[in-house]
Amino acid sequence: MNARLPTTEMEPLERMTLGDRAYRQIADLLIAGRLAPGERMSLRSTAEALGVSMMPIREAVTRLVADNALEVTPNRAIRVPMMSATRFVDLTAARIVVEGHAAARAAASRDNADIERIAELEEAFRKETQKRKPDLAAAVAYNQALHFAVYEAACSPQLAEMIRSLWLKAGPVINLDFRANPDRLKHTRAVIFHADLIDALAKSDPDRARAAVEQDIQGAADFIISQGHLPE
Repeated sequence: MNARLPTTEMEPLERMTLGDRAYRQIADLLIAGRLAPGERMSLRSTAEALGVSMMPIREAVTRLVADNALEVTPNRAIRVPMMSATRFVDLTAARIVVEGHAAARAAASRDNADIERIAELEEAFRKETQKRKPDLAAAVAYNQALHFAVYEAACSPQLAEMIRSLWLKAGPVINLDFRANPDRLKHTRAVIFHADLIDALAKSDPDRARAAVEQDIQGAADFIISQGHLPE
């Protein structure tokens, strides 16, 4: 089974501008952990990579700074903010509340297509973790896609927006940590939590779905904090 990784007379207003597209692409890099905490971002290199001028990149970066997903240093460099252990714990607590609620909603609103999609991603993630030499980047992508497929099944644009905002800040830490620790896949309990989540969604059990997501988020956060890499 192959898993797939996840506008009238007013039409001109619905089209994404270059700035919107740049914002989305840079945000996706942050969510996926492709940019590390403390890493500087070259506006010119980013513009060249995305094939656009500097103006939409500046527009996108300004929005991401307002989102606290990027920051401007005293010497005017743009970088991914460093994450302290205290801030990470606070961010994790917020994720548990919001994402747990989204999972509970998904259990009540999901359809069969949602279940099939989520099950495909769960299977792909599980198979990757069982390989002798798993592709860590692929595992990260499957895990992220699985979570977002669940949240999309909640059918709440407001929740989806809030969750993307949280992942903008958490992504650089949680996903880079995943890639940096190959042994984490061997010992992760995410596979168990994902299985519980799918069963809860299939049985329309909001409480179990919420608990599965909460345990998954907390388990990953506990591992990251235990490594001692985040400053106080």
